[in-house]
Amino acid sequence: MSRPPDSEPRLVTGSALLQELHDGVPPGQFTLQWLVSRLHKQSFPAIIFLLAIVAVVPGVSLIAGLLLLVPTVQMIAGQLAPTFPRRIATLPLSTDKLNACLRRIIPILKVVEVAIHPRWPRAVTVPKRIVGLVILLLAVRLLVVPIPLSNMLPAALISLIALSYLEEDGLMLVLALVIAVAVLALDAKIVQDAMRSLMKISYGVSPPSLLGRAGGVIE
Repeated sequence: MSRPPDSEPRLVTGSALLQELHDGVPPGQFTLQWLVSRLHKQSFPAIIFLLAIVAVVPGVSLIAGLLLLVPTVQMIAGQLAPTFPRRIATLPLSTDKLNACLRRIIPILKVVEVAIHPRWPRAVTVPKRIVGLVILLLAVRLLVVPIPLSNMLPAALISLIALSYLEEDGLMLVLALVIAVAVLALDAKIVQDAMRSLMKISYGVSPPSLLGRAGGVIE
């Protein structure tokens, strides 16, 4: 008796997926519309991963960060696949630059996939909205912090989250989300302390004292 075919499609690893893109990209130019159409089920994590890798590079991190907002918001909204505005989706992009980027990423991914691989399947079922929200906050952090090289940490975390999701590694996904939340909480604490220091310099009082006086409380 023949064995019935599997109802679930076999997972395509990140390196294999990117290799398929490299081998099938149109000569000369390609578009984001073509790119999304080739990624199918794994389009969200793959697109976010690629954009996050680009966002690590100084000089283009702003553009990549802005583009990251599009699939991230759509992921939170529950869309099945990312869609870019028509003008952006059909914008001709250089095939040579894509291939050069893929030739650098693919060998690294093959090494990384020794550590990042399918496990903890229940953790992978974390709602896409939660994953998308964390990525969105990291993307905003990438865009609003003007310090040189400050883009590297949020871009690296977005890459790790997207790759873990792409490879269906629940353990690494949970670890990446925990680290991301910790980094965002630390950033929030730094901003809060900076605002308190600024108000103390400006008004000569700390924010709690200022609020107390505004409410008529004399300390």
